[in-house]
Amino acid sequence: MSPSTTTPPAVTDTAATATAAASGAPEEAGPRTPLTPSTLRGIVRDLAERPDQWIHHVRLSTEERWYRRLAGDEEHEVWLISWLPGQSTGFHDHGGSRGAFTVALGELEELSLGGPEQGLLIRRVPAGTARAFGPEYVHDVRNTASGPAVTLHAYSPPLSSMAHYDLRAEGLVRTSVEGPEQW
Repeated sequence: MSPSTTTPPAVTDTAATATAAASGAPEEAGPRTPLTPSTLRGIVRDLAERPDQWIHHVRLSTEERWYRRLAGDEEHEVWLISWLPGQSTGFHDHGGSRGAFTVALGELEELSLGGPEQGLLIRRVPAGTARAFGPEYVHDVRNTASGPAVTLHAYSPPLSSMAHYDLRAEGLVRTSVEGPEQW
């Protein structure tokens, strides 16, 4: 499935409002500092509270996770993803982008490495929970529940690549890299 570039006005307005609030200055042309994980968390939380802006886009796919790009500009982008039981991302990074996601409906599980002392961390992520992360973050998100889930994701700068990893005894080993043409 190819992601769409449809931009609902309310989604763009929410993102622009959060961006202006984060910078404290009017928008200017030219390269920008990426939005902080906290600002991205605010964007997805605000949008999750307004399902009338995204619920009509949701589709469920038995083949793979379904996804759609809701909004994007040079500074950030917002994605909508649906998950059926058993679907997962596998371990992946975000190509150096900062990010955040919130579970709008359902429940997911997130796996990440917590370092030598902590090992593998497994977090339950119920509806209403938002997670934010920096540019080096690697995780695996999966639906281990018995029903579907829907999430909203924001990335800054917009995703340019994603590397995938296998978890092995020696740690994470990169297995592939994909770019926007594969989304």
